Amino acid sequence: MCGRYATTRSAVDLSAVFESSDETQGRARSSHNVAPTTTVPLVRLTPEGHRALSAGRWGFLPPWSKSPAAGARMINARAETVATSRAYAPAFARRRCLVPADGWYEWVRLPEGGRQPYFMTPADSSVLALAGIWSVWEGPAGPVLTFSVLTTAAVGELARVHERMPLLLPRGRWASWLGPTDEPAALLTPPDPGWLAGLEIRPVGPAVGNVRNDGPELITRVPAQAVPADEVTLF
Repeated sequence: MCGRYATTRSAVDLSAVFESSDETQGRARSSHNVAPTTTVPLVRLTPEGHRALSAGRWGFLPPWSKSPAAGARMINARAETVATSRAYAPAFARRRCLVPADGWYEWVRLPEGGRQPYFMTPADSSVLALAGIWSVWEGPAGPVLTFSVLTTAAVGELARVHERMPLLLPRGRWASWLGPTDEPAALLTPPDPGWLAGLEIRPVGPAVGNVRNDGPELITRVPAQAVPADEVTLF
């Protein structure tokens, strides 16, 4: 958790929503089935303090990483330890970002066997901002912008789907997450339950379990039912 999500808005649309310049140069992928190591849009501050839409590889790489493959194991950072972790703390202190998303997926194991995938998404179809941290890894082919999504304990109805959820940031918290702060612990507070009530927990079909599948049909509501375990491939 969170190991699969959707981000389908164009760079033009995201730049407008987040009031940012577009620096993606067409390199950020739009997908209904984003998997780890995919290059997708994120919003960060430039050295001058302006918001920029950038293209980042999902899977954080600390400076000492020897291979980009290590990023697949660092797609999430726990809110409870991000400020003290050797790998994540420097980025949390100085390099926080917003990760635009339409929603994210989780799989629920059913008592009778199999799993049911769910898509958590705003009922009003607005954009979500997942709390993230970023780093630039100096690879053999040049610098690579990488990021991780923060997770926290699930709140309210979301806890029925999974014990963890992405740290979601309502619009009023975007500026404080991106900018300097004297109270870093306050940044890690989960959103208000009333705001979370605006999320739809939508059962979807098993096709999302295959990373090769993409398209709006992946987020179409279906009757909740057991999905054979051999049809679910998280990565």
